[in-house]
Amino acid sequence: MTVEARAKAITLLISDVDGVLTDGRLEFDDQGGEHKQYHIRDGLGIKLWQQAGHRFGIVTGRNSPTVARRAAELGVSIVRQGAEDKLAAMKELMKELNVEAHEIAYIGDDLPDLPAIRLVGLGIAVSDASADVRDAALWVTKAGGGHGAVRELIETVLKVQGHWGKLLSAYDGR
Repeated sequence: MTVEARAKAITLLISDVDGVLTDGRLEFDDQGGEHKQYHIRDGLGIKLWQQAGHRFGIVTGRNSPTVARRAAELGVSIVRQGAEDKLAAMKELMKELNVEAHEIAYIGDDLPDLPAIRLVGLGIAVSDASADVRDAALWVTKAGGGHGAVRELIETVLKVQGHWGKLLSAYDGR
C-alpha cells in the first residue's frame, strides 16, 4: 500500500515532542526551569488538522510543564507525558479513542519512537531522526524536528485527503 493510500485513512495524528515539535535541545535555567522552543507553523498546522475534524495527540517520554502549556494553547487534550513505553501508551490510546492502527499516523525521531512508528498505519520520521527511525518509517519529512516537520506532515495528509483547499480558503483574502 502506498503512503498516499495510507494517508487517506488517517484520522488521528500522534507526535513525540522533543526532537519533533522541538529541535530536541533542552535548556535549563539556574532555578531549575526548563525551556523548549516550538515552531509556530506546527501550531497552526495542528489547529488546521483539528478544523478538518481530526484528532491530534502527544505521547512523550518526559514530563514537562511546557508540554502541558503548549497542548492547552492548541486545544490538544490527548497528552501522555512520562510514557517511557510508547507502544503501551499507543495501545491504551487506541482502546480509549476507539481507533484502529491503520487510522493513526505517528511522527517521531529517536529509538523510543520505533515501536509506535511500526504499529501505526503511517509511521513518519523527521529528517534529522536517528538512522534506525528513518529506516523504519514509511515516510521521512524534509523538515527537521522543531523546524516545521509536523506542519509539513499535516499539509501533506490534508492535501491527500482533499481538505487543504477548503482550509486554505479561510486565508485567501478574497
